[in-house]
Amino acid sequence: MTPVAEVGTRRRSWREVDGIVLLDKPAGLSSNQALQRARRLLSAAKGGHAGTLDPMATGMLPLCLGQATKACGQLLGSTKAYRARVRLGSATDTGDADGQVVAQSTVPDLDRERIEGALALFRGTREQVPPMYSALKRDGRPLYELARRGEQVVREPRQIRIERLELLSMSPGELEIEVVCSKGTYIRVLGEDIAHALGTRGHLGELRRLWVEPFEGEPMVTLENIEAWATAGAGTPPRWLLPVDRAFAGLPRLDLGEVQAAHLRQGRVIEAPASAPITGRARAYGPGECFLGLVDVGEDGRVRVERLFVPGAGGL
Repeated sequence: MTPVAEVGTRRRSWREVDGIVLLDKPAGLSSNQALQRARRLLSAAKGGHAGTLDPMATGMLPLCLGQATKACGQLLGSTKAYRARVRLGSATDTGDADGQVVAQSTVPDLDRERIEGALALFRGTREQVPPMYSALKRDGRPLYELARRGEQVVREPRQIRIERLELLSMSPGELEIEVVCSKGTYIRVLGEDIAHALGTRGHLGELRRLWVEPFEGEPMVTLENIEAWATAGAGTPPRWLLPVDRAFAGLPRLDLGEVQAAHLRQGRVIEAPASAPITGRARAYGPGECFLGLVDVGEDGRVRVERLFVPGAGGL
């Protein structure tokens, strides 16, 4: 239990909460605002979010609480999926509907064949220049701060991968697309680039993140759901508070005995159990289904700590 913290004129008692919440972020809130609302409702002492969503965007925002904050880096590098509406004929300074229109263009007659041809240009590995309205920093300052002052700086292109880009529907002046992409992909920039390939301007009218790897198909929870749980007395741990190890579900599992688990918690190198023919990265567990953390099992059968996810091991 952490010390009681001052919140306005009230005193709030923060508590240790470990787990992952797959929040369905509403439009109108920044990712940090959504995180802080959820933290207050859960009275969680420590939290972070994996992958920023713009205020206009909705959808899956993984909130990592307590020990799970150590998993944020893993989730930031994950594949993500989005559904977006690209409005054709006008460009905004931010690349989305929250910005001011800065240019307009006629929209040519488009049919599905022409649109599919344009989308094909963006599938696979390519380079993308990050937008000025982004949280990337230059000399310690976010680019969006410079953009709001009317400044432009050179941004180095980054390699991204579009694994899937599908046209869901089309109407005069608007496309609905679904995208599965690598980390660091800006869907706002993709929308602008698609419009340019079609001979016009464009910006995002809507954006929803469908999932973040490895949580494809997992249900999300709303802030209203969390508030209802908290109002009801916050007794039984909710289903939507996922265990920390769910962030690493794709890794093999290594079960350790009591002595081995104790040694691992101390950061010591141990021998892998003979019954576990595993090499490489793995999830380590102690007795009682206790998730200890991530380890590397060498060819020599030695198990070395990569990162522990147990209290008191924050520095590992």
